[in-house]
Amino acid sequence: MNAPLSPAETLRTALAGLLDGLPPRQAAQAVERLIGHYRGATPTDAPILRDRADVAAYAAYRMPATFEAVRSALRAFAAAVPGWVPGGHVDVGGGTGAASWAVTATWGGVRPVTVLDWAEPALALGREVAAANPALRDARWQRSRIGAALTLESADLVTVSYVLNELTAPDRAALVDAAAAAAQAVVLVEPGTPDGYARIIDARDRLIAAGFHIAAPCPHSAACPIAPGTDWCHFSARVSRSSLHRQVKGGSLAYEDEKFSYVAATRFPPTPAPSRVVRKPQIRKGQVLLDLCETDEQLRRTTVTKRHGDRYKAARDADWGDAWPPAESS
Repeated sequence: MNAPLSPAETLRTALAGLLDGLPPRQAAQAVERLIGHYRGATPTDAPILRDRADVAAYAAYRMPATFEAVRSALRAFAAAVPGWVPGGHVDVGGGTGAASWAVTATWGGVRPVTVLDWAEPALALGREVAAANPALRDARWQRSRIGAALTLESADLVTVSYVLNELTAPDRAALVDAAAAAAQAVVLVEPGTPDGYARIIDARDRLIAAGFHIAAPCPHSAACPIAPGTDWCHFSARVSRSSLHRQVKGGSLAYEDEKFSYVAATRFPPTPAPSRVVRKPQIRKGQVLLDLCETDEQLRRTTVTKRHGDRYKAARDADWGDAWPPAESS
């Protein structure tokens, strides 16, 4: 008997089927047009995904990257809240539901799921794709304007991924406050750019002011040690590239790296990482250089050498975004 597909494999298969019958050139043109819209000013009350062809092309192009970024954030969050499993999930601005898929890849079982978005074509296609995922077959796909007027039902977990960049500053603040009022845990993901990081930091401050504890990526709930304008905290998730990706972006690599910034916070006390690897580790002869964000609110570089034994082996295996040190070598 063949093993069941993972959520990631199931999602890739379902997305591949979306483009059946849609000429590759038309799909690529739709993606290029929509990317142009997203890079410009997007009004919060005018969905830019106009019809199924738009949504199918953009979902096939962007859903895998959003899924991998959110899954990476959720994996770090889950490690900080061992034993906790969300009883219900609300995916705000979820579009075709990538974050909901990522939740099912992080925690097993079936839970009430509500996906909120302004674009009805995105919700319709998300419902269609979710039929392939048993954990999402009973999810609710609800049209709702995302902004100051939004009210949220109570849920253990609220995710907001790649949404804050589409909102005005007042709407962003209102959305974060609404999520904080409704949820036991909030996970926010934005593009891994200086602007995306700035939005995450603003949201992080609002969550802390609302009484939340930071679970990830930070090892503390104090101020971020990065001086504004000097750098930004972001991470990377590897994404398998489809033929549509290669057609739109060119190149022949089978993968690309999605850069993202995130924050995960809880109303209950989490167990955050002792420190977090905040840059790609530098592996040199006989040593590994790790840039760490630490519990004393400082950024430090540590050098792990062969004389550190098992910890050196762990450092060679460490990845950008990992907790440090690993539990077995702490």
